[in-house]
Amino acid sequence: MKKLMALSVLLVMIVVIVIPMLIVGTSNKLNPSLAMKGKMSKGENLLIKVYMHEQDKIVEMNLEDYIAGVVAAEMPAEFELEALKSQAVAARTYAVKNMLIFGGSGVASKPGADVSTDYRQGQAWLSEDKLRERWGKNYEEYWGKIGRAVQETRGEVVTYNGELINAFFHSMSGERTASAKEVWGVDYPYLVSVPCDWDQKTPHYQERKEFTLADIEQLLGAETQVVAAVQNGGGAIQVIEKTDSGRVAQIRIGSKTFPGIAVREKLDLRSANFTAEVRDGKMIFNTIGYGHGVGLCQYGANGMAKIGRDYRQIITTYYTGVAIKNILGS
Repeated sequence: MKKLMALSVLLVMIVVIVIPMLIVGTSNKLNPSLAMKGKMSKGENLLIKVYMHEQDKIVEMNLEDYIAGVVAAEMPAEFELEALKSQAVAARTYAVKNMLIFGGSGVASKPGADVSTDYRQGQAWLSEDKLRERWGKNYEEYWGKIGRAVQETRGEVVTYNGELINAFFHSMSGERTASAKEVWGVDYPYLVSVPCDWDQKTPHYQERKEFTLADIEQLLGAETQVVAAVQNGGGAIQVIEKTDSGRVAQIRIGSKTFPGIAVREKLDLRSANFTAEVRDGKMIFNTIGYGHGVGLCQYGANGMAKIGRDYRQIITTYYTGVAIKNILGS
């Protein structure tokens, strides 16, 4: 009898406690692919929780309003409309992938927030007040243009095999984009190196920086012994290995070998796509491109738009094998 009663209590606990917990857990962590198949009703406004890092507070706002602030912060408003639309789709994909209701991880440093306005934690974002200050008399024109780019792509995100992608983007590629594997060591089939011929006429495509040998030792460490290497007539610098996209993978400077990415960060170079030489007692770096090089090339997108490509063509050029889906079902 006691065993029967114990079994009855156990069954009640399973029905009353365990099963509801499983259901709640499932509903709180929505599968993006299910949402794309119609779980979201047409025209429904999604709300996103944004951590305003300067005010240290979480603000809930319409997803599309948030995307407009991201596009305005991340891409020049002077760009072609189709380029702005491609940025809107990439930015929305990043945001939705991070949203807690879609199973995203949110902001690690601020529980409860989906995204942060701190560009170091993801995407930059600017309020309308900040944009009025930035754009001045052009505010109405630029804000209207960005609003159109967001509205005409409303709800659209990028997927690979039905799942939201990591929609990385950067300023300029420098002949080819980089793969995620060569930059971060993680292989995504949609983030491979592709040719980019549309950004080469843009401002600041190339940059030249000069450092004294003493500066190099200060920035990279005295153990490099660059001064001694030059004084002894030895090779002070040598590119040992390049990545598949042509960026510097490994480089020897003085007596020490560095990853190209590390040299870029320590010397504040625009990209890891650089050449280097010693001349007249200085170390000279010539860099092309700007940014990590993975995913959407913003200036390349603008170049493509100028020759008549639409945002869908831009997206599928920089993200290999992807599809564009609408999470609002429209």
